[in-house]
Amino acid sequence: MTATSAALTPPADAIPPVRHPDAPAAGELLGAHYEYCFGCGGGQPHGLHLEARAGEGVTVTAEFTVTPDHQGAPGLAHGGVLATALDETLGSLNWLLRVIAVTGRLETDFVRPVPVGTVLHLEAEITAVHGRKIFSTAVGRIGGPEGPVAVRADALFVEVKVDHFIDNGRPEEIQAAMSDPDQVRRARAFEVNP
Repeated sequence: MTATSAALTPPADAIPPVRHPDAPAAGELLGAHYEYCFGCGGGQPHGLHLEARAGEGVTVTAEFTVTPDHQGAPGLAHGGVLATALDETLGSLNWLLRVIAVTGRLETDFVRPVPVGTVLHLEAEITAVHGRKIFSTAVGRIGGPEGPVAVRADALFVEVKVDHFIDNGRPEEIQAAMSDPDQVRRARAFEVNP
């Protein structure tokens, strides 16, 4: 892996992350935070349909299958799609802290090609917290959870208020999400980086 940029290195006074007592239990499927999210939503026909599970401590695991819709070069996953899978997995970590956060920076290393038809196994963990900044890392493997590394990333997420989405999102989608009669779905739509 290449050296991580200074922006992704936690400062000396950063603290270890603490899993929120109301975080999903280890092994629990997190589900989509928003039906139309390209990363995890079921309402996107060509989306990743990534499924993440809470892990121990401040970790998550996730999987997605690379389909022909995800290719860049013939028969291989597009690098941007792989970066999206890493970003979605890293964003899922914020459910363990029970904070609303968005991606501030994402650095990705592409280690080996990922063929169409491959199930990409992802693992992510929060490494440190400093004020509103959440530092995390992820790795994606092919051939199983212990298989060879194909991609990895380091990220900085920034905690925000729900106003971030309300003030910047397209009004039609914001209104539709806020009008959902299911209180849990309504709240979850704004829980994780879109």
